[in-house]
Amino acid sequence: MTTTLTPPASPLAMPTQQLSQRPNKFAARKTLTTWLARYFTFGGSLALTVAASWQMYLTLPLSDAMTTTGPSDLWVTALLWLLLGLFTLTFGWISLTATSALASLLFYRARPSSRQAQPNAALRGKTVLLMPIYNEDAASACAALAAMGEDLARLDLHRHFEIFILSDSNKPDVISAETAAVQCLRDRMGDRLPVWYRRRTENTERKTGNIRDFINRWGRSYDYMVVLDADSLIAGSTLATLVREMDADPNTGILQTLPRQYAGETLFARLQQFSSLAYGLVFARGLCAWQGDSGNYWGHNAIIRIRAFAAAAGLPELPGPRPFGGEIRSHDFVEAALIRRAGWSVRMLPDLDGSWEECPPTLRDAAIRDRRWAQGNVQHLAVLRTRGLRWPSRAHMIMGVMNYLTSLLWLAMVSVGLVLSTLFALQESQGIAGGALPRFDSDRMVGLFVCTMALLLLPKLLGLLGGLLSKARRGGIGRLRFFVSALLELLFSVLHAPIFMLVHSRHLWEIARGQDSGWSAQRRQGRGVIWRPLIARHGVQTILGMLVLGLLLWQSSSLLYWMLPTVIGLILAVPLCALTGSKTAGQWLAKWGLLGIPEEAAPPEIMQRRQAFLDTYSVTINSR
Repeated sequence: MTTTLTPPASPLAMPTQQLSQRPNKFAARKTLTTWLARYFTFGGSLALTVAASWQMYLTLPLSDAMTTTGPSDLWVTALLWLLLGLFTLTFGWISLTATSALASLLFYRARPSSRQAQPNAALRGKTVLLMPIYNEDAASACAALAAMGEDLARLDLHRHFEIFILSDSNKPDVISAETAAVQCLRDRMGDRLPVWYRRRTENTERKTGNIRDFINRWGRSYDYMVVLDADSLIAGSTLATLVREMDADPNTGILQTLPRQYAGETLFARLQQFSSLAYGLVFARGLCAWQGDSGNYWGHNAIIRIRAFAAAAGLPELPGPRPFGGEIRSHDFVEAALIRRAGWSVRMLPDLDGSWEECPPTLRDAAIRDRRWAQGNVQHLAVLRTRGLRWPSRAHMIMGVMNYLTSLLWLAMVSVGLVLSTLFALQESQGIAGGALPRFDSDRMVGLFVCTMALLLLPKLLGLLGGLLSKARRGGIGRLRFFVSALLELLFSVLHAPIFMLVHSRHLWEIARGQDSGWSAQRRQGRGVIWRPLIARHGVQTILGMLVLGLLLWQSSSLLYWMLPTVIGLILAVPLCALTGSKTAGQWLAKWGLLGIPEEAAPPEIMQRRQAFLDTYSVTINSR
């Protein structure tokens, strides 16, 4: 059974793709700049990793350890080799991030003129603003759609667009609010812009099934779809640019914008917003430099050619039980890869403004979202063998897995280091002469640490310099406030890092045990700090941090200084999560102009409309 306020049927077939069958050959567009960026990014990362691994080999006392044959010495040798392997993998990921950021400076170019649409060209395609929702805040979602519709009407472009809300909601109170909000939206738009609404009661295949059902029933009525999340907001001029780009280049399958985060109230959300402002462009331009036409899709705030999507992106179910089998959770990466496999280009427009999204209000909410993403990204390992994929598409999938696997590698490396330091301390306490113990090359170790930290911080440094040198890049924020905000963001990033290390490692452990992530609605607004769940969630991290601190103090080891940021982050996990989840802390920093974004100082007109509509819709819905 479905609830419908829908247009006449106009079905378009969306066949399920066979991953084991290679599609017809296609001619991929290649540019010299793209290939240079790829060689620099991946070749440079490989060279840095080989050099650092060799230095790490010289740093570790492997030659000393291999000259002894006792059982304990054999264990030490094995642990040292394991430490070298973990360092190599972790450093490889860090160096890849750094070389990609450098590629944004050296090789990124704006859209090629041969594909750049004329700014005032008439829109030719029919576009649907598609918003799949699942037990979301209907008033907020419809207020954003109303603001987008009004912005298009202001530009006299509304005749080229329609709004379609695809609901998978299953809670009676949510459905009631949803129906009322949709009616408010329809009343607001009137005859200017059609608003359609369909609710499924059989939520097969979740979001992918929701969109597939739309295409199967109405896909032929539209040329393009702009896929939105419930928290998405895109300016009318930006929507028009996306359509013009698609009209100008019939080979484009997906155009992904770079959404900026906004509307955050808690300290955690404000940290994410500022990070998006300061560093997002560096990472996005680096990606664009080496991915070329084999880009990625993030599931929202992107325009898609419906004909390409229907023909190439029908996802199959993976064999085997969940969480590895079943429907593909992180569907967007795979859809982009399949569309590219079929010969369509997938590109990003990082310099296009006017695209926004909200962010999780607390670390806990971010962890819940990450749990679902982690499972979906792990599933990509089964998709890597798909025939006909372009290698950048495979690289995107591997990088998605590494976003979580790096935390586990870091945890393993820290654990091995602690075991080795404990073994050495025990040997010393038993009276073994210092000369008999393996010796680390402390000078090389300091050099490796400095090199690793430099590469780790390089993308942030480039973003900071770009903001300080360009008023436009920092959104009009003063240099001093921008610099202090960057220091605050760095401080909290360092403190949050060990917490996310354990959270992501736990995610991977649960996935390996066969636990499914489930499907829950995202919470986008903060609430008061509740201590009991914080203690239950992060209390173990605090205890672990205190145990590590006690162990290092007992050893009187210099390792304490290396691990101090990690130990402090773990010990302070509970109060840190309470602080960053606080609206009061976020408001206090906003009062002093810290962690600010330009949308706070001068809200765009579309955001002001959204807020006005939200206030009206909330009152209307609550009165019914």
